[in-house]
Amino acid sequence: MDLHTMWNDLSDWITSGAMWRTVGLAVVRIAAILLIGRIVELVVHKSIDRMMIEREMKHASHTRRVLTVGKLLRNMTSYLIYFVGALLILAEFHVNLAPLLAGAGVISLAIGFGAQSLVKDIITGFFIILEDQFAVGDVIQTGTFKGTVEMIGLRTTRVKSWTGELHIIPNGMINEVTNFSMNNAVAVVDIAIAYEEDIDRALNIMKQIVSQDSLQLEHATAAPEVLGVQTLGPSQVTLRVTVECMPNTQAPVARALNAVIKKAFEEHKIELPYPKLVAYQRP
Repeated sequence: MDLHTMWNDLSDWITSGAMWRTVGLAVVRIAAILLIGRIVELVVHKSIDRMMIEREMKHASHTRRVLTVGKLLRNMTSYLIYFVGALLILAEFHVNLAPLLAGAGVISLAIGFGAQSLVKDIITGFFIILEDQFAVGDVIQTGTFKGTVEMIGLRTTRVKSWTGELHIIPNGMINEVTNFSMNNAVAVVDIAIAYEEDIDRALNIMKQIVSQDSLQLEHATAAPEVLGVQTLGPSQVTLRVTVECMPNTQAPVARALNAVIKKAFEEHKIELPYPKLVAYQRP
């Protein structure tokens, strides 16, 4: 085929009305696909934002977690809409999508087999965020690791212990979690007194102390409750007091209550147990 013939065929194709109608219809369909995809994206994002606002109103203390979940869901829906839109646009250019989908399936299968632990970490991290298992700032324990959550990612979670160590835990290894920051805690204080002391007198003194209006225990959410005699030890009688407090604050509340009761026992001459040695001298 010479150059002149090629030029005539190209000219006939360009000036053909059927060709321009086909191109025009394809452009209209592509524009409609882009417009509908954008509308669907806006509607889905609006629904996600409304759902996150309702969730934030119920869990006002977990604002950062709610924002993280909302952003993650918006990104995932956007990628899905873009992928479907790209396939529809390629179909308008008469591209055979079957080999592309088959190739993508093979590639994803290979990645899945080669990075099983990575996929497991990502899926577990997604459900940790979605199910509100714990948030940044919560005190948790998983396995042998206990501390404050510093960061929650899709692959790893960082937990800082109270002594300063930073534990980086893959999300796939988080099988069981104990969250100490979800509900109020109970501080348990055991006070030991000597067997020689009057138990009723000691209990009355403790009840008077914990019922005073001047008793201010930081982080306590209710008045302390004197339960009574807890155990009878070899050299002491143990009395128990409990107090409800804010999450993960039982240690400072217990220390403060110990100090208050110790001072009260000293004022009322209540003897605390201490090791005693009895010596027998032969004649």
